[in-house]
Amino acid sequence: MPDPTRDRPVFGIAVAAELAGTGPQNLRAYERAGLVRPARTEGGTRRYSQDDVDRLRRVSELMDAGLNLAGVAMVLDLQDQNRKLRGRLEQRRRDD
Repeated sequence: MPDPTRDRPVFGIAVAAELAGTGPQNLRAYERAGLVRPARTEGGTRRYSQDDVDRLRRVSELMDAGLNLAGVAMVLDLQDQNRKLRGRLEQRRRDD
């Protein structure tokens, strides 16, 4: 069963960067590239969830493997699509 608190935006940019093993400037660059979309407070402060931190770690892994930001975006998009399709398939199997 999914953890309902994983998508709760609780980490500031410095903490999220530390948890992801990168710097805040990289998180800003990843946001500009559309790789992560942190929540914003009313004052505009970025807030990251555990799901965001996990995604940031995946971005770092892919970058370390030699992909550029465009390649990372493509891989993440395909992985997201795959996850959604697997969820639909699983739901159909349960419904049958």
